[in-house]
Amino acid sequence: MHIVAIAWLYVTVLMAMTESNVVAGILTLLFYGILPLALLLWLFGGSGRRQRAARKAAQTTPAAAGDEPDPPQ
Repeated sequence: MHIVAIAWLYVTVLMAMTESNVVAGILTLLFYGILPLALLLWLFGGSGRRQRAARKAAQTTPAAAGDEPDPPQ
């Protein structure tokens, strides 16, 4: 997935460099490159985020029960 992102940014940077105006180049890079790519990575990264959250919750739950101090006697 990351190779696709790198290739897409490469293409959009080249597109932005061919614009006749600096502002048009920045807007081309922003609206054709960065924003759609951020949306794409966010959408396709959802399953990975859920897996990491579940793994983190599974690691912290048993450890929290064993970290409680002994009650005073």
